[in-house]
Amino acid sequence: MKILISGGGTGGHIFPALAIANAVKRREPNAEILFVGAEGRMEMERVPAAGYEIVGLPVAGFDRRRLWRNFGVLWKLWRSMRKARRVLRDFRPDVAVGVGGYASGPMLKEAQKRGIPTLIQEQNSYAGVTNKLLAANARKICVAYEGMERFFPAEKIVKTGNPVRSNIMDVRLSREDAKRQLGFNPNRPLVVVVGGSLGARTINDSMKLAVGGLLKSGVSVLWQTGKLYADECRDAVSSIDDANLQVTPFVGRMDLAYRAADLMVSRAGASTISELQLVGMPAVLVPSPNVAEDHQRKNAEALSVRYAAVMILDKDCREKLGEVVTELLREPSRRDALAANVRAMASEGADEAIVDEIMGMVK
Repeated sequence: MKILISGGGTGGHIFPALAIANAVKRREPNAEILFVGAEGRMEMERVPAAGYEIVGLPVAGFDRRRLWRNFGVLWKLWRSMRKARRVLRDFRPDVAVGVGGYASGPMLKEAQKRGIPTLIQEQNSYAGVTNKLLAANARKICVAYEGMERFFPAEKIVKTGNPVRSNIMDVRLSREDAKRQLGFNPNRPLVVVVGGSLGARTINDSMKLAVGGLLKSGVSVLWQTGKLYADECRDAVSSIDDANLQVTPFVGRMDLAYRAADLMVSRAGASTISELQLVGMPAVLVPSPNVAEDHQRKNAEALSVRYAAVMILDKDCREKLGEVVTELLREPSRRDALAANVRAMASEGADEAIVDEIMGMVK
């Protein structure tokens, strides 16, 4: 059995792709799996580190603001289509899976031209342009939200949920012990702030304004800045000498962070939301306005209308974040309600459900 998995660009695409690959290997240890990503993107490091082979395409996203730059993008797309054809000729997959990201478009389009069964995994509540274009010739479309027949043929849709990092569910420590392992006082409430693997400027700027007040109110803070903003965030709080504050570019043990946190502040990427649902974590979501089709706002709204999360728009974050976080940490009953509602939205076993569809297509 040969399975090709294409996509990447962010952790929100890479983590589901790796979860699917790992589930295939658990089911069929002799299966051959080849990843196809975009040259220079995060997947070219993360996928080999997880033990899988990956091929890079010279593909890039369209620049919607500076249209004249897209001549080079079109040239890269043409080269990517040619390379995708060579990959298919050499690897000869039984099924091609697309998880979103620059590489999935040309890769799955070429697979569909050759009659290779394709499966799309759409993580967001608002489908991306690439997946909508691929849907007509896809065999199956795995989604995480209700109502996706707005974008895709209803007869192809399977609601599986989003695959997530399996280790986030494996921690058996109490919340207090998890706080101790992370180096925090177990008796203080802990807010964990994350902005994605690269970081989120608005969240970081808002935390610069809010962190002093949070610490004075008796809160501990684990602040993941992302690698792009690590130095400037550390400089901004250099005068604060408080053991209850940790500022780091990357949280290596997100499983412990989820277990230890009383509240999280995060962007509204689909994979992050799926993880919040599985662990039942109350959260303040600050959707990024810099994503295609404004899909993070739609993801966050899908939770906030069910009182499963609190949403703050990016433009309001600097003014409101500290106050909203402080209020939620003072009101355990509100956090408990958010936790129960978000947990009720979880879809467990998404990776296995997707592999069920892949195996059915192979057979």
